[in-house]
Amino acid sequence: MILKDRIAIVTGAGSGIGRAGAAMMAREGAHVVIIDRSREAAEATAVSIAGAGGSAEALAVDVTDDAALSHGVAGVLDRHGRVDILHNHAGAQVAGDLEGVDVEGFDRSWKLNVRAHFMAARLVMSSMKRAGRGVILNTSSSSGVLYDREMIAYTTTKHAVIAMTRQMAGDYAKFGVRVNALCPGWVDTPFNEPFIRQMGGRDAIEAYIRDKVPLGRWASVEEIAESILFLVSDRSSYITGQILVADGGETVV
Repeated sequence: MILKDRIAIVTGAGSGIGRAGAAMMAREGAHVVIIDRSREAAEATAVSIAGAGGSAEALAVDVTDDAALSHGVAGVLDRHGRVDILHNHAGAQVAGDLEGVDVEGFDRSWKLNVRAHFMAARLVMSSMKRAGRGVILNTSSSSGVLYDREMIAYTTTKHAVIAMTRQMAGDYAKFGVRVNALCPGWVDTPFNEPFIRQMGGRDAIEAYIRDKVPLGRWASVEEIAESILFLVSDRSSYITGQILVADGGETVV
């Protein structure tokens, strides 16, 4: 098991990609701390992991609440002594162009998609520096490298995640800490509901994907979890400051 005895934190792990990635890490031997704002969802993920023979614990935390996030991470450090892996995955889509997007939604998107990643990384960095090693994986999106129709809040925040990732990587490589970003493309989860509504429904999004994605289909969460495992494990031990785009080829056309 390539993550044997590692301590991992995954935010937004109550569903979708976050849940699949957490399960993959647990199958490879990590003890995974499941963070989600929904206690029920976090506990469901932890129970599922335990049922498969893995090790996990659930924390109900709103990652945009600095005090709650700080308390949660401090508790992990108290119980386990270190954090080896942080996967900042919690995020949200807010639809709308410059004139149409709700300003409060834009601010909420920034807090969740960028600032919460910043804060969680800040909270674990001292522990990683002391250990002389650690991995931080920030979830961006293919929207972080592409134009995404009438999604200014989402694309702005996802581009920012990439810039922040590169800055962190450059600053902390000398301490043995690697920082990379994952850019998933179209993954079939409820996360995409805002864009699906904007596109005009399920049939419209299916047609869009067939037309725009060279592989012609959605990704599964399990496929994205394989990319997560690569980036948080020693299989990518000489990779930092990089952006892995898993999008079925959309960015090459």
